[in-house]
Amino acid sequence: MRLITCETMRDGIVVSLAFLGIGAVLIYAAASLLPDIAALRLVANVLGIVSLFLAPIVLISTFIATVWPGSRKKMDSCEH
Repeated sequence: MRLITCETMRDGIVVSLAFLGIGAVLIYAAASLLPDIAALRLVANVLGIVSLFLAPIVLISTFIATVWPGSRKKMDSCEH
């Protein structure tokens, strides 16, 4: 089973970027756009913070998976 490939490395970077963007948009929306109805701001703010925390976790785990000794040979065949 090939868990780490060039495509999964690229997907990890895209997912990390998506988490970062979604987190920034949610926090901005909670601060200035959303009305204060039924704790909507709180929910958006918490989801934004969780997204911002997940972005570096996904990126770091992708990095660790690519520099793992067994996957070095697989990453040498990727186009950079």
